[in-house]
Amino acid sequence: MPVNSRSLILRPSAKINLTLRVGPKRDDGYHELRTLFQSITLHDTVTVSPRQGPFGLACRTPGVPADRTNLVWRAADILWEAMGRFGKARDAHVRLDKTIPSQAGLGGGSGNAAAALVGLNSVWGARLSRRDLMRLAARLGSDVPFFLQGGTALGVGRGEELYPVDDMERLGVIIIKPSFGVATADAYGWLDADRASGADLQADPVGHPRREVEVGWPCGPLALINDLTASVARRHPGVRDMIDACLSQGALAAQMSGSGSAVYGLFSEASASRAARQLKRPDWLVLVARTQTRREAARRIGL
Repeated sequence: MPVNSRSLILRPSAKINLTLRVGPKRDDGYHELRTLFQSITLHDTVTVSPRQGPFGLACRTPGVPADRTNLVWRAADILWEAMGRFGKARDAHVRLDKTIPSQAGLGGGSGNAAAALVGLNSVWGARLSRRDLMRLAARLGSDVPFFLQGGTALGVGRGEELYPVDDMERLGVIIIKPSFGVATADAYGWLDADRASGADLQADPVGHPRREVEVGWPCGPLALINDLTASVARRHPGVRDMIDACLSQGALAAQMSGSGSAVYGLFSEASASRAARQLKRPDWLVLVARTQTRREAARRIGL
């Protein structure tokens, strides 16, 4: 039986990658990464409820599975196992209400899994520490541990080894999600193929001078770099169009997030909403958010 009889409503934040440098492939099949994660206010809603019987998962968003292939279900299974329980997970139900688009490089699925770990840890009375949950999160995916921390953090290794850094100053963020998605495995595969062929992978596929952004750090401005952008943009030229559009509307800088397909632009908070209205197109989903502190992100996920 569940220990906590109340439903928990958690709001895991999306993330953008301020930088993403991709090294060689490791023996475990992953690439060596060095990335700077940043939480933003765009979020999903994860409701974790005690309910007798088999574990259940519900989501009305088309294309989002509500079965064992969903990271939330896998999170339930590994937490159940970590508690020393036998058989299949039970006595809880999770409902996902999606706002973060899928296959966009924004971490929606990973954030949902992290929120499920937190919520089920409470509902089942597991009392695992955040450090314990971080270890379980790393088994689910390279970026899942970040969502148990939030704010701004350097990720190395597969991205699961995290080092918090000072919160950046508050900036407006415009997300553009095109009609196409990009699978993570495809993006890294394209990069490997391009590197093997000797393709010219310039850091800025749009051809603009690299933009640096003042983020309030004493070390100086930050240059947005994503090693995957050029390879994805070669297959999907729309990525170039979105970056160019953000810059044309006054973005301080713009870049693809993670493995795409979403692009983000950083703006002053006052100008973001106006710019978003100018960026609307029938085949683009345009969303307005802002950067988020570590404390804000943790509060939304119930930590």
